[in-house]
Amino acid sequence: MATRKPGPWQRPAPKRRGGGVKLTAVQVEEARARAEAAGRRYPNLVDNMHVAAKARREGPAHQGATEESE
Repeated sequence: MATRKPGPWQRPAPKRRGGGVKLTAVQVEEARARAEAAGRRYPNLVDNMHVAAKARREGPAHQGATEESE
């Protein structure tokens, strides 16, 4: 059976090359929606990580997308 990777709080911080990634206003709203759907008042690290990873997977064309262009 495969072992689970440690959660984000148990892993060492990554080496910073250019600083952290700033979420856009649309991404912040998406993280807030995830938190609210999970019953939390504010987004936590996992919500923010999910939104940032989704933006990386979709590529730079979707990172600055607004609600009108979707």
